[in-house]
Amino acid sequence: MRHIIYIATSLDGYIADAQDKLDWLFAVPNPEQDDMGFAAFMQRIDAVVMGRKTFDTVCAFDGEWPYDKPVFVLSRTVTELPEKLAGKAVYPVQGEIGDVLTDIHRAGYHNLYIDGGTAAKQCLAADLIDEMVITTVPLLLGGGTPLFGSLPSPLQFVHISTERYFDYMVKNTWYRQRDQAAHA
Repeated sequence: MRHIIYIATSLDGYIADAQDKLDWLFAVPNPEQDDMGFAAFMQRIDAVVMGRKTFDTVCAFDGEWPYDKPVFVLSRTVTELPEKLAGKAVYPVQGEIGDVLTDIHRAGYHNLYIDGGTAAKQCLAADLIDEMVITTVPLLLGGGTPLFGSLPSPLQFVHISTERYFDYMVKNTWYRQRDQAAHA
């Protein structure tokens, strides 16, 4: 079972700009619409866990629903889904993040894509992230929504790989390094 953050940030560590927009993600030319490994990543996961704000953002995108995996939306307020998602595997869930993930695992979903800033911060604060895949876009936003928030204690990760795209972006993969004695 793995909990994986897969996200893009600006050089200064923001996942959305000061107006809460994502337009800056498309600042780097991508004429061939290379997905930079996203489709391969999606093959590794069983389900997506995202916050309500990320869910609202995805719902506002033009086109078809982008996920072919079950999506669990963390929300204290969403109880019904938009009509356009009828028949799609989207489930609103409530509760403490550790309990929610445990319930999702019990339902048979083991490798989870943790999508969005709030979901990522909650999982990191609870030390529930096993892997982070962070693509850095070479742009300084100067403000906005940071990827990382405060933590109760430091979390150590080990660098696994780096991939370079379009001579502009860098995608780094990090695994959580856990104290083996604590888990024995």
